[in-house]
Amino acid sequence: MHNKVVFQTAKALHARGAAVLRFNFRGVEQSEGVHDHGRGEQDDVRAALDYLAKGFPDRPVLLAGFSFGSRVGLEVGCGDQRVDRVIGLGLPVDNIDMSFLRACTKPKLIIQGGRDQFGSRPSLEALFAALPEPKQLVMVEGADHFFAGQLEQVTAAIDVWLDQSAGDKVSS
Repeated sequence: MHNKVVFQTAKALHARGAAVLRFNFRGVEQSEGVHDHGRGEQDDVRAALDYLAKGFPDRPVLLAGFSFGSRVGLEVGCGDQRVDRVIGLGLPVDNIDMSFLRACTKPKLIIQGGRDQFGSRPSLEALFAALPEPKQLVMVEGADHFFAGQLEQVTAAIDVWLDQSAGDKVSS
């Protein structure tokens, strides 16, 4: 939750008028429970969506996730009717199966570091080519998995993508 990529993404969405909810998965920092290899963490995402749906019932929901959070969050977000759009940052495609995205027809923004040590360019580009539209890929050249020194480009990519659907308000 306090990771700089997560914080920067939340900050960018908040600046656009989104109601933003950041949370830790079970077993992270002071969170209760234990790591469940993505299964229980999907329940964590659903609980967060339930919370947003109650607090912001008339707002569209955009779900964003980073690294492992992209794996868990995007799978839930792609299948949950309450979620309108999804953003994945630093997809760990070299280590984790992300093939579920091939069935995701929601608008998708994927932001990846050009030197991501957990999601190589060839692996990410192969996955992206197989994804249905609408989709957009932004490769941040020279950036590692944590977008060190390049977080402004993450914000810029989010802003450009949101501008393409100007006027939409999102909760995330």
